[in-house]
Amino acid sequence: MAKINVFQPTLGADEAAVVAEVFESNWLGYGQRAQAFEAEFAAHLDVPAEQVFFINCATAGLFLAIELLGLGPGDDVVLPSAHFVAAGNAVAASGARPVFCDVDPHTMNPTAEHIAAALTPDTKAVLTLHFGGYPGDIEAVATLCRDRGIVLIEDAACAVSSTVDGQACGTFGDIAVWSFDAMKILVTGDGGMFYAKDPELAARARRLAYFGLGKSASGFVKSKARAQRWWDLEVEEFGRRIIGNDITGAIGSVQLRKLPGFVARRVEIAAAYDRLLAEVPGVRTPPPLPAGHTTSGYFYWIQCDSALRDKIAADLLAAGVYTTFRYPPLHRVPIYGAVDLVLPGTEEAAETSILLPLHQGMSEADVQVVVDSVTRSAAEYAAVPVAAEA
Repeated sequence: MAKINVFQPTLGADEAAVVAEVFESNWLGYGQRAQAFEAEFAAHLDVPAEQVFFINCATAGLFLAIELLGLGPGDDVVLPSAHFVAAGNAVAASGARPVFCDVDPHTMNPTAEHIAAALTPDTKAVLTLHFGGYPGDIEAVATLCRDRGIVLIEDAACAVSSTVDGQACGTFGDIAVWSFDAMKILVTGDGGMFYAKDPELAARARRLAYFGLGKSASGFVKSKARAQRWWDLEVEEFGRRIIGNDITGAIGSVQLRKLPGFVARRVEIAAAYDRLLAEVPGVRTPPPLPAGHTTSGYFYWIQCDSALRDKIAADLLAAGVYTTFRYPPLHRVPIYGAVDLVLPGTEEAAETSILLPLHQGMSEADVQVVVDSVTRSAAEYAAVPVAAEA
């Protein structure tokens, strides 16, 4: 029986070798390897290196973004309900109110119109997502936020190499985070990157990410007047410790070099799915990307009648093929206090969508196994009403 994961990283001897080098250096914490990865990722984004820094996970970055902006009780943050739970938690934990907006049911990204409809007089920020690596309406969303004087946070967890007209997703707004967890395209085990467009905000974010220590990289006093007491601290704010380290940073550098190849393979697999599933009755493939848009190819999703969706998922699982749905609607989660909200596009997507396996480790045979199972499920489902009538 096939065993095909819905997500899967690609790791090998190159990553093992750099980890061994870090061990040999006898320094495992934040150091030269992590700093090199930061600089390389900044170059990948085409932004100044001092505005990017390596963190232990993207979720910590979202919490840091909310803290950095001073959001709390009385403030509203608009975000799509089709979003990862970390985003809802980051907002709600601060005391601010998550205000959920709808999404296009087929791209599962919000348009600027969706976000505009959800704005309130108390909206201080918008926290958007690039679903599955699709950039979405990010240019119009960024323009809307600038015109309204609202901070835009981009959760670019899915969009490590997605672009619009050559500009990297994550650089359209004011703050962004990327994820490198074990299920992403570029993986470091755990880890993420944080970006702030304003240099002063970036400097403060870096400080808050390391105990609120200031002045020097270590936060210890290094002035001549205190040269005999270099261990004295300069604590400027109440920060925490969410920085990355040299082990994960070294892995990240290797993965970043391989990223173009990873993405190219994922695009090939998505194109194969598009071609092979195009005529399957009752199954809808993702909409084509608009001109000028590129995707990291993180998700590949199909949409169909809810009962057929569930049958496809069950039949794939029986064949050893794993699927999932990202992301269950946050407005249906009671703790966020919005269960009475009606968001038709989000709800349609949740009832009709399923992710198919998509990762650079898939073979042509793997793709065919998935396609054959989906095709067979759809044919069996279509035949049921006819048999019943007979």
